[in-house]
Amino acid sequence: MTKDLVLSLSHVTSGYHDGGLFRRGPYQEVLHDVTFDVRHGEILGLVGESGTGKSTLARTILGMVRPDQGTVTHYTKRPQMIFQDPYSSLNPAYSVAWTLEEPLRIYGKYDAPERKRRVREMLERVGLPEECLKAKPSELSGGQRQRVSIAAALLRRPRFLIADEPVSALDVTIQAQILDLLRQLRRELDLSYLFISHDLNVVYQLCDRVLVMQKGCIVEQGTVDEIFDRPAHPYTRALLAAAE
Repeated sequence: MTKDLVLSLSHVTSGYHDGGLFRRGPYQEVLHDVTFDVRHGEILGLVGESGTGKSTLARTILGMVRPDQGTVTHYTKRPQMIFQDPYSSLNPAYSVAWTLEEPLRIYGKYDAPERKRRVREMLERVGLPEECLKAKPSELSGGQRQRVSIAAALLRRPRFLIADEPVSALDVTIQAQILDLLRQLRRELDLSYLFISHDLNVVYQLCDRVLVMQKGCIVEQGTVDEIFDRPAHPYTRALLAAAE
């Protein structure tokens, strides 16, 4: 039933035209006949090698790439994005307070005191002290920057987040802390995630179900236990063997 879904892709094919400013060169298909759902409250993992189409899939879901065929159906507000490198996604010239308040200012729904209240509340929710509001990104650790990035994604109260390799740039200890935070936020805010990663160990720890992508196609999908314990596709078995 659709009430149990936050996103549905049906037979989505998309790609790009190469060649200059007007993109009149040959068409390069990136995604081919992609079909899957994201269910309410779940963390759905997406795995595959670099260049296999994972980022194009995220851009297609976000509306940045229009499908050439098929449909993308959102059952909540459009998702927000948590990026791999928070340093590049945060403006280095501005403080954390400005970065977090600016989307609410653009939204135009809240006055200044309410914006500041929501920013402080979200900062606390992601486990950062209020002193961080005055800091610029360069003055924060990698883990702190990623927490700011998560807070920024949550300020408009989305129900669905796309997390694109959100812990790959962090050391193992900080990775574990961020994964715990994502689990906690799922419980507290009733979130669903599409979690994109090349790290199968992280996917195994965090996700409920897994999509396996090869050359723009979903070659296998199932629960974490099904994919990791009983992989059916040769590509999935190769990925798992390489991760051991």
